[in-house]
Amino acid sequence: MIKLSPEEVKRYNRQIILSEFGIEGQEKLKNSKVLFIGAGGLGCPALQYLAAVGIGTIGIIDFDCVDASNLHRQILFNDDDIGRNKAEVAAEKLQKMNPDLAVKAFPIKFDHTSSEIVSDYDLLIDGSDNFDTRYLVNDVCVSNNKPWVFGSIFKFEGQVAVFNVDNGPNYRSVYPEVPEENSVPNCAQIGVIGVLPGIIGLLMANEAIKLISGIGESLSGKLLVFDSLENNMNIYQLQKKQDNTNISPSKNNMNNLSLEIELSSLEQLGTYILVDIREEWEFEDFNKGGINIPLNSLPENLNTLANEKVIVCCCSYGGKSKIAVKLIQDKFPEKEVYSIKNGIEEC
Repeated sequence: MIKLSPEEVKRYNRQIILSEFGIEGQEKLKNSKVLFIGAGGLGCPALQYLAAVGIGTIGIIDFDCVDASNLHRQILFNDDDIGRNKAEVAAEKLQKMNPDLAVKAFPIKFDHTSSEIVSDYDLLIDGSDNFDTRYLVNDVCVSNNKPWVFGSIFKFEGQVAVFNVDNGPNYRSVYPEVPEENSVPNCAQIGVIGVLPGIIGLLMANEAIKLISGIGESLSGKLLVFDSLENNMNIYQLQKKQDNTNISPSKNNMNNLSLEIELSSLEQLGTYILVDIREEWEFEDFNKGGINIPLNSLPENLNTLANEKVIVCCCSYGGKSKIAVKLIQDKFPEKEVYSIKNGIEEC
């Protein structure tokens, strides 16, 4: 292990004097290699802080170029950077922030041909904004036995988790099926409040520091959900799902399966209760009936569903309702629970 120089001891003094961290923790950061997939809204804040706290080697993969529409949230860039590759610009600026940092830019798209880069790094942080990349990151990390930090943002909400570490689940074992193309809009399609990527990116950086230094409790097997409008931050348990390949939604195979159903097909269920897990203001603005139990308050209100046999959960685009299905199934494994596919926002 490469030791700290006297200059580095001085630079990182405020971390080193933490009794839980110390010289050992700082040296672990110095000797670590972290690979970022994406230098966008999530990558910019996470990159800056991990470079500042003393990560030894950082790799950045991003084929995209800086655009004016990025600047309200991708705060590593400015107007002079418009048109330049994000990975290259980020590498230059991080190097100036911390001369001791070894940083390498990969101005390429992360795909099956570039995934061999992963073997040179200890940890991946995925700041991508599409499911194809996310599932590829997961599969490459699993095949290379690498942990990775996940983050995503949507309008005013963000999520963070850690996969493939501490005998916890990987992304595909929790979410087996790749969502249909364009079923969940990205930032360019639906928008995002500028500060949200900063909050979620820093939470991702915090998870990376904990994993590398070995302090604290990671989000392995957990999903942190932050709502910037309601000031809510909740953590939900994630568990590996059964292999539900070729399983149809029949009453004989319901247990522990996160089944989706089209809104137009609800009548075939017979008697059911519709649980809208969006926020109260969203429900009041527009709804499809049923009852409103916001996701953050669902765990404490599960007993209100104790007498229901068939439960259908809905949200705007189908993501949150899958979490609700999992919470209900954990409490009532005998119940028939569905999530409305693609949500109700555009129905």
